Amino acid sequence: MNQVVVIGGGPAGLMAAEVLSAAGVAVHVYDAMPTVGRKFLLAGIGGLNLTHSEPSGPFGSRFGARQAEVGAWLRDFGALEVRAWAQGLGVSTFVGSSGRVFPSDMKAAPLLRSWMHRLRQPLAPACPVKFHMRHRWVGWMGEDGAGTCLRFASPSGEVNVRADAVVLAMGGGSWSRLGSDGAWVPFLCGRGVDVAPLQPANCGFDVRGGWSPHFVERFAGQPFKSVALRWPDGPQGALRSQPGEFVATATGLEGSLVYTASRWIRDAITARGSATVWLDLLPALSPERVLAEVAHPRGSRSLSSHLKSRLGLDGIKSGILHELLGRDAMQDPHRLATGIKGLPITLAAPRPLDEAISSAGGVRFEALDAHLMLKALPSVFCAGEMLDWEAPTGGYLLTASLASGRAAAQGVLQCLAADRSR
Repeated sequence: MNQVVVIGGGPAGLMAAEVLSAAGVAVHVYDAMPTVGRKFLLAGIGGLNLTHSEPSGPFGSRFGARQAEVGAWLRDFGALEVRAWAQGLGVSTFVGSSGRVFPSDMKAAPLLRSWMHRLRQPLAPACPVKFHMRHRWVGWMGEDGAGTCLRFASPSGEVNVRADAVVLAMGGGSWSRLGSDGAWVPFLCGRGVDVAPLQPANCGFDVRGGWSPHFVERFAGQPFKSVALRWPDGPQGALRSQPGEFVATATGLEGSLVYTASRWIRDAITARGSATVWLDLLPALSPERVLAEVAHPRGSRSLSSHLKSRLGLDGIKSGILHELLGRDAMQDPHRLATGIKGLPITLAAPRPLDEAISSAGGVRFEALDAHLMLKALPSVFCAGEMLDWEAPTGGYLLTASLASGRAAAQGVLQCLAADRSR
């Protein structure tokens, strides 16, 4: 019986293990942490976002420069298949008002428990998956050893393992305390694998020059609701606008709307040293309406009272106008109205990688064959966030991670079949 080692107990690794187990392969999952799925569980604390209900075309476009490669995985295992897979584990799903798909109880733990039970005690002819926790991969046996001859550091000392094939699914570089620490990068680079530098994705950003102490004291941690952001989308500089919410932090901005724009903001900062986005504080109102309300005679009322009465602007929305426009602009109706509809915010740096929800960079697709096998290391496959792709939040990241694990496992099965036929 063939033996395959999967390194990494996140969604991609567990999906690879499931596909291989169902094919009658002996699967051993190794992970450095005490339990599997730790990032998966933490991500589900506020409600596990499994996937998204939008049609396959728009869904596939969410993967930017790598949508062709990721699209190949999704054709086999996309959003509908994710929902059917969850149903097979006894977990029904529903579509939220935003189009995001959640388990009916919103929780990650019941799904993971059911999944682990099926992996450990599958129906015949599938093979039970064996789990080896607190085993950290530390490279290969010998400097020039085969890619399938592995070394692990364990509580009882070093463990050497030989396999017929290996699936690497160790995650990217964010949330290192949960196991995704990018420690695998030097091992692969040392074997000639082309790895793009890991970068933060779905992350917050620091404002250039920082907020004033007054703004931090009053507004750090507060949300901007019912706003929109505009940012240059692509090399031609066409502006993209999207409504949503985000939060002011002690150093800048973070939250779902900022995460949506994070790829473009990060790349602009890398190219030019900073990036500017424009905040529309009242996206439901036209510029003409805002100017008319701002210019309306206010009599003896203060400007703050006037803006609250005429436009409903107060709290953090009023605070950021004072923070970024300054006294002279606040007293000029045209400059104030322009700021309300398009307040420029210059961002200087992404937050550190370990604070990001996910990471960009990783093993370049050019280093892989069509079945996700490393060209430099025969019989070694890669899946999940180790690969050089990224996706926004909203279920896209998890769906593609699961799909990549399935694709890598299918590559392993083809490899093993080819070995047997020789």
